[in-house]
Amino acid sequence: MSTRALASVSLDVDNLWSYLKTHGDPGWESRPTYLDRFCPTVLECLDRLGLRITFFLVGADAEREENVGPLRSLAAAGHEIGNHSHEHEPWLHLYSREQLEREIGMAELAIERATSQVPRGFRGPGFSWSPVLLEVLAARGYRYDASTFPTYLGPLARAYYFSTTKLSGEERERRQALFGGFREGLRPLKPYHWQLAKGVRLLEIPVTTMPVFRTPFHLSYLLFLSRHSERLMMAYLRSAIALCRVAGIEPSFLLHPLDLLGGDQVSQLAFFPGMDLPHRRKAELFERVLRELGEHFELCSMGAHAAAIEARHNLPARTPVLAA
Repeated sequence: MSTRALASVSLDVDNLWSYLKTHGDPGWESRPTYLDRFCPTVLECLDRLGLRITFFLVGADAEREENVGPLRSLAAAGHEIGNHSHEHEPWLHLYSREQLEREIGMAELAIERATSQVPRGFRGPGFSWSPVLLEVLAARGYRYDASTFPTYLGPLARAYYFSTTKLSGEERERRQALFGGFREGLRPLKPYHWQLAKGVRLLEIPVTTMPVFRTPFHLSYLLFLSRHSERLMMAYLRSAIALCRVAGIEPSFLLHPLDLLGGDQVSQLAFFPGMDLPHRRKAELFERVLRELGEHFELCSMGAHAAAIEARHNLPARTPVLAA
């Protein structure tokens, strides 16, 4: 067995309709999809890299017949399947316990039917979560949550997002916590246990940001930098890797479909940063970044990472409190 430090790789399978819905654009209700194009593309890239990662799926996609084949192919290729909610609404912190139980349960059932895997990891859309959500996950036997995003830049990302939308006042209010507040940057970068009621604990694996600076370095941000300079992108990535190694942090590295799909394939999402890059260029950068990460860490799924973390014991425990 390898003694190298681990880095887990995960991909939030946000579909075309979910981007349109979050952006406030019309037409999302018909659930337009690009999964038939995306799934074969990402599997080809991962096969070339020899990687098995975690895909967080949305229940509403898994229950639609046109998506079952593409999503099943991810599980059939040996990748871990996680739960990314049913309706992909990045305001789960506003849900009641009853709503959360329904949301998680519906997604879980749809995902299992489509992929034959019962998800045991969860990530909230838009990094949304709440103490009640954690309790619901623990009660349903989830092994880990991966919804925290320790960065100070959430409000800036939210301001940019609002500047590109035509949302009503009510819709903006619902999205006020999207990407979190400045205090999210104070959360730990290393995994820990959430201490829940009645002595129950749930493993939290944060999405890794750059130690010290707490700036994101998942692939969407790296692609944005590459539009100015690929050399700058790689220098930034290598700096993040070096700081992680010095701090003893095993990264949890995040991917999205738009890290591979270009504006030449999905013209409806031209508002999203980096969509001026063609898909072939994105595929080159996708593989280059993951190869670089693999030079320094043993890349694995989040489930494998969670098992290794739990085997070490003595994790700190934290009481779940939403940052203001």
